[in-house]
Amino acid sequence: MSCCPTEDGMVLLDQRSGTYWQLNTTGAAVLRALLDGATAEEITEGLVRSRPVARERAAADVETLIGGLTRAGLVTAP
Repeated sequence: MSCCPTEDGMVLLDQRSGTYWQLNTTGAAVLRALLDGATAEEITEGLVRSRPVARERAAADVETLIGGLTRAGLVTAP
């Protein structure tokens, strides 16, 4: 996987398949935290503290993104 920060988040390239992923700023923050070793719960807590989002929504969005990245083989589940 290659990644490149953008003005609005981050672009990922799955070099095996040629598939691109466009992450917004929140998605990029989730990926950075995940790559730094944070758990889904820790990432959710960070989002709730730093953004105006309900815990349930943050948790669902984190799980959805991690699930998609895991299914694509770009990350492994913590």
